[in-house]
Amino acid sequence: MSPNDDNLIDADAASRVGTVAATATGEVNRRDWQRWAAAIGDHNPLWFDPDYARANGFRDIVCPPLFLQYAVLGVTPLEALRPDGSSGAVSGSLAFPRAPKRMAGGESFAFHLPAYHRDEVEMVRTISSIVEKQGRSGRFVLVTWHTVYHNQYQDLLAEASTSMIARP
Repeated sequence: MSPNDDNLIDADAASRVGTVAATATGEVNRRDWQRWAAAIGDHNPLWFDPDYARANGFRDIVCPPLFLQYAVLGVTPLEALRPDGSSGAVSGSLAFPRAPKRMAGGESFAFHLPAYHRDEVEMVRTISSIVEKQGRSGRFVLVTWHTVYHNQYQDLLAEASTSMIARP
C-alpha cells in the first residue's frame, strides 16, 4: 500500500478544484419571495411595502438577499435525494468514497445590490478548495465553494462562501 492509498481525497476530486461545480438561473418573483419570507417569519417591510422601500432608497420592494439561492434552484424529486437530504447538484456531485458521510460546514454571504421583481438571476458555483484535515474526532474532508449571483445586466448581486464536511 502506497502512502497515499489512505487519503480521503481521490485524484478525481482533487483535480476539480478551480472548476465550476454548478450553474443555475431563475427569476425572482415577489409572490414567491413574500411567501418564503412570511413562512420563515421575516416581515421586513423592504420585502412587502413599496412606499417603505422607496423611502429607504430602493426603486421598489426588494427580494430578501438570502432568497436568491432558492430562486435559482430547481425542485429535486424525493427519490433523487441522497440520504443526507441533498441532491448533490449544487455541489458538483463530488464523491469521496472514503468519506461518504456529509454535513454542512458553514456559509457566509456578502450582498452587493438588491434584486427586484422579475430579475433574472444566474448563480455560478466554483470549487475553491478540497483539503483533508484532522479534527478532534478524526480525519475529514473540507470542501469550500465560492458562489456568485448576477442579474440579467451582469450586476453582481451577492457572493457566498459555502463549506461541507465529509467524514469516513
